[in-house]
Amino acid sequence: MRSAPKLVTTVSTKGQVILPKTIRDRRRWDAGTELVVEDTEDGVLLKPAAIFPRTDPKDVYASLPRPSRPKTLKEMETGIVAEAKRRHARNRY
Repeated sequence: MRSAPKLVTTVSTKGQVILPKTIRDRRRWDAGTELVVEDTEDGVLLKPAAIFPRTDPKDVYASLPRPSRPKTLKEMETGIVAEAKRRHARNRY
């Protein structure tokens, strides 16, 4: 297997590093992308930061309010039929 050519960059006096465009494009790291920096035994590792914090289903289950009682199957079927008829009448179905 052939390895990719090594890319070289320089650390500025402000500690900034410019990532080569080919890497930014391949990773889809546009301007403003937040990266997590990890110092490893082999070097420095850059990874995109998570957009949303990791959550567990048990932490968010039933977090939204619901009506006083759940709808019955009959009520749901009636609503679906009514919406299908409404869309059909408007040629949107």
